[in-house]
Amino acid sequence: MADTLTLTLEPRTVLGKKVKSLRKAGIVPAHLYGAGAGSQALQCDAKTLIKVLSEAGMNTPISVTISGQREKRLTFVREIQWDPVRGDMLHVDFLHVDVANEITASVPIVLTGESPAARMVADGAVVQLLRELEVQALPLDIPQEISIDLAAIQEPGDVIRVGAAPLPANVVALTDPEEMIARLEISQAEAAAPGDEEGLGGPDGDAAGEGS
Repeated sequence: MADTLTLTLEPRTVLGKKVKSLRKAGIVPAHLYGAGAGSQALQCDAKTLIKVLSEAGMNTPISVTISGQREKRLTFVREIQWDPVRGDMLHVDFLHVDVANEITASVPIVLTGESPAARMVADGAVVQLLRELEVQALPLDIPQEISIDLAAIQEPGDVIRVGAAPLPANVVALTDPEEMIARLEISQAEAAAPGDEEGLGGPDGDAAGEGS
C-alpha cells in the first residue's frame, strides 16, 4: 500500500488562453474530476506542485484539499502536460476516486538481482521487454512498483512472464499472463556454434575459389 501525500490547491478563475498569465507568474493550472467531484478548475504554485508530483508519480494517492473547503479528496495524477521546448509543466489533471471502488493503473516494473543464466554466457544480457503492468485494485492498494527478481532466469532459455509476477493478493494483473517481462539475450557471436565455417567450402567440401 502506497503512502498518501497531501496537497492544497486553489480555485481557479482564469480560464482558456488567459492561463498563460498564470504560468508566467509561476502558477500551474490544474483540473479535478471524478467520483462525486464534478469538474473543478484549480491552480497551484509550480514549485510546490512539482515537489509533490516528483514523489507521487502516477500511482501514489494524493489527498487534495481545496482552499475554502473542508473536504479532503483522495486523488491520483492522471495526466501531466509539459512544454515540449522549455520542459515547463503546463497543466495537471487529478482524478478523484472512491476508496471503496477498484480502479485500474499502470504500475512500473523494476528488475532486481542477477540472473544466473547471464553468468553462464560471455555475451549474455537480460533484456526487459515490458516496462509497466496494468493492474486493478482498490485505490489505496495500488503498488508504487512491481519488483521482478532476475534470479528466476536460471538457464539461457528461461523467461519471466506476467503470470509469474509477484503481486499482493488484493491486486489483479490485467495484462496478458503470457506476455514476457524479461529474457536473456545472447549475442550472435555467442550463439553461433564453435567451428562453424559455413560458406567457406563448396558443396563438396572444397575450399571456395579452388579451381581447375
